[in-house]
Amino acid sequence: MKILVTGAKGFVGKNLCAQLNNIKDGKARCYGDVTVEAVYEYDLDSTPEQLDAWCKDCDFVFNLAGVNRPQNQEEFMQGNFGFASTLLDTLKKHGNKCPVMLSSSQQASLTGRFGNSEYGRSKKAGEDLFLDYSKETGAKVFVYRFPNLFGKWCRPNYNSAVATFCNAFANDLPYTVNDPSVELELLYIDDLVDEMIACLKGEEHRCEFDGLAVVPSLSTEGRYCYCPVTHKATLGEIVELLQDFSLNTPSTDAKHSTLNSQQRTCPLIPEIPSGSFAKKLYSTYLSYLPKEKVAFPLKMNVDDRGSFTELVHILNAGQVSINISKPGITKGQHWHNTKWEFFIVVAGHGLIQERKLGTDEVIEFEVSGDNIQCVHMLPGYTHNIINLSQTENLVTVMYCNEIFNPEKPDTFFEKV
Repeated sequence: MKILVTGAKGFVGKNLCAQLNNIKDGKARCYGDVTVEAVYEYDLDSTPEQLDAWCKDCDFVFNLAGVNRPQNQEEFMQGNFGFASTLLDTLKKHGNKCPVMLSSSQQASLTGRFGNSEYGRSKKAGEDLFLDYSKETGAKVFVYRFPNLFGKWCRPNYNSAVATFCNAFANDLPYTVNDPSVELELLYIDDLVDEMIACLKGEEHRCEFDGLAVVPSLSTEGRYCYCPVTHKATLGEIVELLQDFSLNTPSTDAKHSTLNSQQRTCPLIPEIPSGSFAKKLYSTYLSYLPKEKVAFPLKMNVDDRGSFTELVHILNAGQVSINISKPGITKGQHWHNTKWEFFIVVAGHGLIQERKLGTDEVIEFEVSGDNIQCVHMLPGYTHNIINLSQTENLVTVMYCNEIFNPEKPDTFFEKV
């Protein structure tokens, strides 16, 4: 399948083209039997000749081109309706009745706060043009009214509040929230791209609109299409999440680390359940980090036995650490009431011993980086780890189900 994407260098276009090219190159195999032979990327720097040739050759069109921030209101109609006319006229010129997708907006509803939107009128005119084109030619048309979009590569200080806020928190810039109670319907770029590829496969989600409300269609007769996965959040909730993210992002730059006395030396992974808005917002936030926050040193606790370094904390789910034991060294010799751990030796040769308190029986596990395994450190069992090598360090990844609390360590010395 040869696919034409207009507005290919915009936020949506860039993400969509990247995934289409992944499919074309065999890197993305999660979309079933869809095949992509070529991706024609049309944008402002493309030529009329390229548009003509691609309209003649393509098997599907994603029309994402449009104007969001013109210098004058008239450019809305010229950019959103005018180009759509050119695109469809070129397809008709070549008798190409391939399916065409149109990127529209909630503002095309012309209801509520969008009742007098010049941008909305230009988008509605584009919608009507595409629907008429479908009736005239029989070509399949997919008209999507997108809500607020967010995700990587979205331009801040343009037309996305989420991108603006993410960029501000990532780079310690000022920001303004006029009304934190304003609620947004938000569509994440990966969910949008998945729907676009479903559309490409003829598995689009059809609907009608009642104002801004989506009314899903149980058949393929709905005039419009929609992405079924969106999220609702207030501006206040978005900012609160981003504040938490930024507080727990370490930095190598003294300027950044002194901006907040709570800045951590060990990264804290927030609660980001699968499919949640928080997970998608966190990935978006990370995409705006400056170089100074991408890499950072960790606090190594070093003594003559080796070192112990906390790698990452996980909110409500514990921590991961790395332990290095020098040749012949024994570490541990303690037990916990409730705390439990995994020891995973990734380099070297060692012995793990555990003994249930009040008994003499010692259970042992010989471990090696050549045969990686995971060993539980059980509550109520005193345990240790011994480096059996006389020449090599023993390197152990350790997971603990809770973040270390020096005020209540739940760690008690006792030899195995």
